[in-house]
Formats: sequence, C-alpha cells, structure tokens
Amino acid sequence: MLANNLQQAKVYNPLDVLGFIKTEDGSLKLRAWSPGAIKVEVLDYITGQYIQDLGLTDENGLFEALISGKTQTFDYKLRITNKEHTYEVVDPYQFAEAAFHAVHYVNTAPENIYKQLGAQLVDVVTDAGNSLKGVRFAVYAPSASAVSLIGEFNHWDGRYHPMQKTNCGHWVLFVPGVTEGTKYKYEIKDPLGNRLPHKSDPVGFHQDQYPSHSSLVFDQSTYQWNDEKWLKAQAKVDRYKTPMSIYELHLASWRKVATETGLRSLTYQEFIEQLIPYVKDMGYTHIEVLPVSEHPYDGSWGYQPVGLFAPTSRFGDPNDFKAFVDAAHQAEVGVIIDWVPAHFPEDSHGLSRFDGTHLYEYEDPRRGWHPDWNSCIYDFGRDNVRQFLVASALVWLEHYHVDALRVDAVASMLYWDYSRNEGEWIPNVDGGNENYEAISLLRWFNEEVYTQHPHAFTIAEESTAFPKVSKPTFEGGLGFGFKWNMGWMHDSLHYISKDPAYRKFHHNEITFSMVYAYNESFVLPISHDEVVHGKGSMLRKMPGDEWQAASNLRTYAAFMYAHPGKKLNFMGNEFGQSAEWNYNNSLDWHLTEYDKHKGIQNLYRDLNNVYKNYPALYELDHDYQGFEWLEHQDSANSILAFMRKAETTDAKVYSISNFTPIPRNEYRLGVAEPGQYSLILNSDDEKYWGSGYDVITKVTADATPWHGQEYSILINLPPLSTILLENR
Repeated sequence: MLANNLQQAKVYNPLDVLGFIKTEDGSLKLRAWSPGAIKVEVLDYITGQYIQDLGLTDENGLFEALISGKTQTFDYKLRITNKEHTYEVVDPYQFAEAAFHAVHYVNTAPENIYKQLGAQLVDVVTDAGNSLKGVRFAVYAPSASAVSLIGEFNHWDGRYHPMQKTNCGHWVLFVPGVTEGTKYKYEIKDPLGNRLPHKSDPVGFHQDQYPSHSSLVFDQSTYQWNDEKWLKAQAKVDRYKTPMSIYELHLASWRKVATETGLRSLTYQEFIEQLIPYVKDMGYTHIEVLPVSEHPYDGSWGYQPVGLFAPTSRFGDPNDFKAFVDAAHQAEVGVIIDWVPAHFPEDSHGLSRFDGTHLYEYEDPRRGWHPDWNSCIYDFGRDNVRQFLVASALVWLEHYHVDALRVDAVASMLYWDYSRNEGEWIPNVDGGNENYEAISLLRWFNEEVYTQHPHAFTIAEESTAFPKVSKPTFEGGLGFGFKWNMGWMHDSLHYISKDPAYRKFHHNEITFSMVYAYNESFVLPISHDEVVHGKGSMLRKMPGDEWQAASNLRTYAAFMYAHPGKKLNFMGNEFGQSAEWNYNNSLDWHLTEYDKHKGIQNLYRDLNNVYKNYPALYELDHDYQGFEWLEHQDSANSILAFMRKAETTDAKVYSISNFTPIPRNEYRLGVAEPGQYSLILNSDDEKYWGSGYDVITKVTADATPWHGQEYSILINLPPLSTILLENR
C-alpha cells in the first residue's frame, strides 16, 4: 500500500514512513524511496564509506533494511543505481526537524511568511553535528491530500519528493544540495486526490517567464546595499511638508532597444544608466513604477500579479532590481511601487483554487469574482490571506528597500457592491455595502508599514468619498499617508478639454477641488489611466490648433504644480507625447528633437525645480492656512488667481492662470504686502514654445486694495498661460 501511494504521489507523511524507522524491538530500519532504481546502497555522509545495501521491497522503487550493528541514527547518503547510471544523493527524509522548523513561527508575525515559507536557503546542523547546505521548502495548502516538490533536480516528477503535511496545514521538506537558481514548483492533489495544474510558489522570490512560470530558489542575503544614508534621512522626513513630484512609468514601455529580432525593453541595469539620470535631470523627487510583482500577461501592465514577493524577471533578477532601487537612492530619488492586494488572475499556476479549494479567494462569486477585471478577489476575512498580503507589502520594504507602496483599486476593496448591479453582491452583517474585512486589513497593513519601516509611506488609489482614507487609524482612518485626488483629476481634465469659449460655463469644475482639498492628504494624479483606452494623450486632450493645444497643456501643467497637493505625472506627459500610450511600444523619444516637445519638456523640468525651491508650494500642502483665493469667480474671462503660503518663510507664491487665448493687459492682482514682485515662471515663455508675450519680470505693488488684499500689482497675462510670482 505504501509503495503504491508513493508511486501515485499520494503520501502526506513521508517523514514518518521514510528514512529511519524505529522498530518495536528497538532495531534501526532504513527505508528509501527511489522510483526506477535497481540498487540502493547506504553510505556514511562524511566519509562516503559503504555501510550496506537496502533490499528492494517493491518494484516501484521502495527499498528498506535493518541497519546492522547500529541502534542510533546517523547522517547518510544513498548511492542509487538505475538503468542509466549511478549517482549519490543525501536523503532528505532523514531531516524531519530541519523541515518542520519552517513553520514553528509562521503565525507569530506577518513577516515570518517570507522568512520561513517558500524556498529558504539554510545551513542545517544535524543531530550528528554535521553541517548541510540546502533549501527548506514550505507551502500552505491545508486542504490538499498530497503535495510534492518538483523541479530540475527530480525531472519534474511528483513521485520523487513528497512533502510532509503539518498540523497547521503547511507542507514542508528540507532538500540538501539544492542551490540558488534551481527551478521548482509544487504538484498538489486536491482533497479528492485529483492532481491540480503545477503551482508556482506563492512566496517565491524569483520566477521564470512564460511558458514555464517556474519559481527559482533565490538568496536574499547576498546583495550589499549602499543606501543607509538615504534610509536614515527618509525616516526623519515630514512628507507632508516636503516636495513630492512623482514620475510614474511602465518599465517595459518607457524606452525600447532595437535588436535583430525586434524591440526589447531595457534591463534593470539599463534603467540605472538611463532612467535614473533622466529623472534626476528632470527634477522629479520620486519614481513610481507600475506593478513590478511578477505577472504572466504583459497586457495587464502588472495589475494581474501572481508573484507578490518577486520582482518581475522580465528585466533581470531580484538583485538587479535591488541595484536599481539602490542607485535611485544614491541619486536621492525615491522609489514607489504599485502594489495590488485587491485581486489576482485565474492563471492555473497561480493562487486560484490553490489546493483545490478557494484558499485565497472568496468562494461565492458575488464576492470572489471581479466583473471589471475578470479576476479573483482575495478573501480578506481569512487569516492566511491577511497574513499573506501584509507580508507581501513588508517584503518590498525590507528586502527591496522601496520607499512607498501605492495601493491599487482600494475602492473595489472597500465596497461589496463596487461595479456590481443589484442582486450581484451580498451585504455585510449590518445590511450595508462596506467590506469590513477589507477595511480591517487595510488598517492593519498601514499600521505594520509605518511601525516597522519608518522610511516608508503608503498611497491609496481611492475614487470614492470614503472618509478618512489618509487619516491615522487611531483617529478612525484607514491609515494611508496619502490619497490620489481623483476628483481633481476628473474635474480639471474635463474643464481643460473644453474649448476656451465654453470654459466659462464649466468654471466650477476647475475651482471645486478647493472645497475638499484638506479633507485628505492628496496627491494630484495625471496617471497612466488618463492616456489609454481611447482617452488620448494629454496633448491630444487639449482643444485648438497645434499651438493652442501645446499652450493649453503648459497652462494646465503649471496650474497643477501651483495647486495644493503632491504631484504625479505619467511618462510622456513631460514632453507632450502625441500618441496614446501603448504598452507594446516605446515612448516617442524622437519628439524631443522638435521645438514644441522640447519646450514642453523644458517647462516640466523648470516646474519641478520651482516646486522644490519655493516652500510656499509645498510646506502647507495639507493645511488650509497655506492657500488663499484671490480670484475664483471670474468665469467670464476664465481666470484663476490664488496665493500659496509657507510655514518657514514669509515668502509667498502667486499663481494666475488665463484659460483663454485672449491676453489680458494690465490685469490687476491683489497682493498681501507692499514691495517688489518678481516673475518666477511663465508657461508662455518662448523657451517653452510659447508666444513670448510681453510680461513684466519685476513690478512694484501700489496701495490699491484688490482681491481682498491691501495692495495690488498690474501685470500682463499672456494668452493660455499660467504665471507664478513671488513677493521679493
């Protein structure tokens, strides 16, 4: 019966029935399993000295014998002969304690998920005092009837390495001699004994690409970091009072290289050489990359991940990704990654029905299936899922040193009825639509991030009016550091896309954001979602002829940088990419050779630098005392004017936007103080491909009250422009 079960890979307790077996009379029996073997010999582990043969007890490959003259266990090797050759192997079934060690501490803290599960390279000291190097494998599959480790070391044959089931539902095995880079998967039998598609390691650190999707053993301890200074400094930063200008990008399509077989994406090393210097030159403070968690389908842009602990191997191995983050930090650029805890794809090698049951996803499709993305929704109420997701977040901060996690699709997590019609969702215990389980998870996630990693912060992509998303959990909030301002993005883009002649009828859309600007700690996003799926590029959203479209874009960009809130722009916006973003193609970098696009690029560079150099533009981003309207009711002329104030200096910045192509000469602007006012930036400047309309660079205030201020100045407003002034 045992041999038959081993042959069918249906044994759940191999550490109990293989290796040394104590008999009733105290004798020492050794049992070995080697499918296809003709002869099995026992050797001393240290000396290699022959001890004795094991007898064949079943033709499928089960061998056993009493060990003559020995009553205590010892470390041994097996010399195995089959029809093809003879080889030696250290039998993994003699190391029960080394295998079980993996799950002793898993449930004590979420980070133990990635410190204990998966494939851990370990040095084991045996009972006999010998040291062995190998890999401790552990996977959670509580409903499985059997699990086998398969890989290059056993010809992907599930018969060779059955794993041991523990009382808590983990399956474990220590395999001596397995080294870094070895490919492996798990062969799992469901509760009825049916074999499932081979599964990648849910906690794997490295994964192969299509078609194998194999996990690879990886050593997290070898990379030598050089960013200690950065991490220490970031732990002391008050992010609410410092500038944050984020360059969002999709690594695979930022820039491509021509090869003999077509275009390829850059590697992590090439991003170090090309992307980081570019971002530094453009003045951005942070890079935000679309999800780098391993994902099977390029067209998902990373938003359908299956490897939440592994940087995608499309661009290199995990150490290459670490080097990329390290290089960014040494250039004083932060790295934010998109993290996707809301859903996962149905790919057979992933988490879906992992052990034959809904181990990771809600079972009822009214909760467990996402109609928008045709993907599975995590069961946020299950302890194993909660631990898994929080551990995934923490691994990016601990092992990969990223500075922030931007959490995708938070709204879809918070509400049971998100994107569902009546009858397609199940209310909560109180009859409402809030997912209490997801809310609890998000709070716990944020508490763990901020407690364990002082250098890090979190950002929510949340599109509803759910209260206190970016407020601390002790105030009843979700605990995020920041929230994307989707309302500002939607309203302002709708406004700027209108013909200037009609903007006066939509004036409230460009001003409404200030009604709620301080309800949350906002990031102003012009993200990838706004330049895809038929929405057109930012430049193509703008009305008018070629000059007016570019001017509208520049006016809007400068208005955005003056508006309260941190900044985020998707790649290509900064030079006026003409074509809509296509993940298969590179950005159109050749456009920067033309004056129009070069001018737009110059503006974004200057905006980033002005933003960082003027505290009034960031110190009170999240405090209503940092902002004062000067003119927000002039809908007829589509003019907006406001004042930004600082905390550490009396210097103020004045922003005036003319959203029409009509210049306004001698426009009177109210100012707070007497003295001289200087031009900081004019989006209509010729160096930005503007008209170069005459604007006074310095002007002295007079004692004419205006806009509710005691003083005022006269300035010319160029057509379709935003100008910034300072009071000195």
